[in-house]
Amino acid sequence: MSPAADGSEEAPRGTLTVRTIAMPGDTNANGDIFGGWVMSRMDQAGGIAGVDQAQGRVVTIAVDAMTFHRPVKVGDVLSVYTEIESVGRTSMKIHVEAWAKRFRTALHEKVTDATFTFVAIDEEGRPRPVRKLEG
Repeated sequence: MSPAADGSEEAPRGTLTVRTIAMPGDTNANGDIFGGWVMSRMDQAGGIAGVDQAQGRVVTIAVDAMTFHRPVKVGDVLSVYTEIESVGRTSMKIHVEAWAKRFRTALHEKVTDATFTFVAIDEEGRPRPVRKLEG
C-alpha cells in the first residue's frame, strides 16, 4: 500500500469488493467525477457484502453522513472496501470506504466513507431475518 497524500500510512478498512475506473462520461462541469457516481459504486459494494452476509436479497434503507475528502478524477481507479459492522435481526450496518488510485501514479487516497444500512427482504419485499454466516 502506498502512502496517502498527507504522508500517513492509513490503509483501507475491510475487504476489496468493487474496483472500477472513472471515465470522462462520469464528470461534472469542473471535470471531477460526480459524487453520486462514487456513492453509487459504494452502494453497489455494500449490497454485494450485504447479500453475502444475509444469503439473499437486501435493500439499502439508510446512509449515514458522507463527507468527500478528495475528488476523483478521470482515469483514477476507484476501489471500494466493505466491512460488516453489525448484524441485527433483519438489518445490517456495513462500513464502506472509497479509495482512489491516482492515474499514472502509485498514490492511493481515501476519497470518502460512510455506513450503509441494509435490510434483508423476502421475495415479496418484506423484511426477513438475516441468515448470519457461520464462523
